[in-house]
Amino acid sequence: MNDMFAAVVWHWWLGAGLLIAGIGAIISLIMGYISQVTALKYPNRRQRQAQK
Repeated sequence: MNDMFAAVVWHWWLGAGLLIAGIGAIISLIMGYISQVTALKYPNRRQRQAQK
């Protein structure tokens, strides 16, 4: 009976870890996309000098 309880607890923690990793991946993708889009709209000094 104790083996079954340990399997349920391990399964729950594995799912929680994957959920946190998935949320982190989605947030990093969104932030990377936003930074790329705003970099095109508002170039920094080095990018402006390269365009000249």
